[in-house]
Amino acid sequence: MAGAIRTAEVEPSDTLWDDDVLTEGPVYNSPQKKTKVDWYRPELTREELAYFNKKNDFVALVQTVGYLAILLGGAGVSIYSSSHWPWYVTALLVFLNGHTWAFTINAFHELIHDSVFKKKWVNRAFVRVFSFLGWHNHHHFWASHTEHHKYALHPPDDQEVLLPTKVDLSLVWKKHIINFNLPWDTLKGKFRSSRGYIPQDPWTQVILPESDPERRAAYTNWERILLIGHLAIAGTAIASGYWIVLFVFTFPKMFGRWLQHLCNSVQHVGLQDNVPDFRLCCRTIYLNPIVQFLYWHMNYHTEHHMYAAVPCYKLGRLHRRVRHEMPHCPNGLWETWRHIVEIQERQEREPEYQFVAELPQPESQRLSHEDTKRGEGNSRVGNTGGAGLP
Repeated sequence: MAGAIRTAEVEPSDTLWDDDVLTEGPVYNSPQKKTKVDWYRPELTREELAYFNKKNDFVALVQTVGYLAILLGGAGVSIYSSSHWPWYVTALLVFLNGHTWAFTINAFHELIHDSVFKKKWVNRAFVRVFSFLGWHNHHHFWASHTEHHKYALHPPDDQEVLLPTKVDLSLVWKKHIINFNLPWDTLKGKFRSSRGYIPQDPWTQVILPESDPERRAAYTNWERILLIGHLAIAGTAIASGYWIVLFVFTFPKMFGRWLQHLCNSVQHVGLQDNVPDFRLCCRTIYLNPIVQFLYWHMNYHTEHHMYAAVPCYKLGRLHRRVRHEMPHCPNGLWETWRHIVEIQERQEREPEYQFVAELPQPESQRLSHEDTKRGEGNSRVGNTGGAGLP
């Protein structure tokens, strides 16, 4: 069994293990030597963790099928509009449709944890659905993301996110309102990978090593499915006169990606690396319910890292349970990005700077401090009252 997780004053009988809080990852033919991180997590009893980890298939269906209905409904209305309504209505619908498709990465991310539905096969079936719709490769992401959770922000064991990173907000206007290059970039990359090319970046070489040809083959085969499947759908649509399918189903993420980009980019930027406390290397923010639904509740990103097996739709409850141990959580994207911009401006002047979140005092220390202050106050009163006594 994996090593114990450090918690705050948990009784031995309540000790939590990696298997209780992490989700399943791929098995390596040649496991690499990595340094285990002794993560701090707020205290939860086994009963509490069992409650938070318990999946609800009805809520999972609302989240998953509801989001899928938004995607297909938006695409369908846009297609209908192209032959029935004015062109400017169609253009607006296509643009709005892209906003929702940009979040497919968050849908397949959550399902890849097997933490949405009770049955593993249901999670993995929907993983493939959203992977296909968003042109994502779940084989690559699964291998990378399980390492990211075990060794978050501890390079070289985690290289999915490397700090410091600079988020250039000017690119929102250049690439994330309308990205005219996306179709060509996507097709060029998929044609190359479908011929067996494995990305040569150091991280891909770690998670898809030459020593594991079966996983490399699975990666390549899925790249071929993506390319052939999308080209077949696009070709059929064009032949049928429905060219608009290219903009609402094949390449919908050309449009309106700014919102997902602003949500997703806040997770770690500007924070600390090489620290064994998710509260210092992850960021939780508050969002309105609509954006939170589209984002699959990943605004509770610190809590997601603390307990990765908790379904996304329960992260809000988990947050309320551990909120007393959390640092300040920004309210909305405006407050969040205002703070991130301040951090990045300081990092330009001080390249080694990382923001250190102020953590609440542990309850025992806080009470001890209050007792000390109270004792000091009583002492001062006593001294004053007894000033004339021998």
